[in-house]
Amino acid sequence: MSRIGKKPVPVPAGITAVVDGQKVTAKGPKGELFFVANDEISVALEDNAVVVMPRNESKDARSKWGMSRTMVENIFKGVKDGFERKLEINGVGYRASLQGKNLQLALGFSHDVVYEPPVGISIAVPKPTEIIVSGINKQQVGQVAAEIREYRGPEPYKGKGVKYAEERIVRKEGKKK
Repeated sequence: MSRIGKKPVPVPAGITAVVDGQKVTAKGPKGELFFVANDEISVALEDNAVVVMPRNESKDARSKWGMSRTMVENIFKGVKDGFERKLEINGVGYRASLQGKNLQLALGFSHDVVYEPPVGISIAVPKPTEIIVSGINKQQVGQVAAEIREYRGPEPYKGKGVKYAEERIVRKEGKKK
């Protein structure tokens, strides 16, 4: 039994949820998102909450049960509050700036890296060493943050590069004579 999947997902105030077969659609102040559940999972709207249950007791159905419930919860949170990921830049001369909607990164290369965010994602640069990626789709926000971090990931000796704000870099000791 899935401990996560057993709990019904309450529909927050200010959000309209529609269940049409396998498709769950949520509409809120930030926008509209939908999730299509696998055929082995049944989705129903009962008592202002979305109930997710497996159609049979197969291992495949049970493995998708908790994930489906979490996806429904994430679309509700996304259309109500949205998601945000913070990145930090460490290193001498490393900085970020906005060029219209595009993110311009100076990361020690011979050229500046220009990153164009996809539709639905907004990027803010409150300080030259801080980047905030935000949007309503959790997967898309995480993907964009990972793509920005990939340009120059943090290195273990001096900690230079782009890292997540909550990430802890395990430092290595340098050469000894």
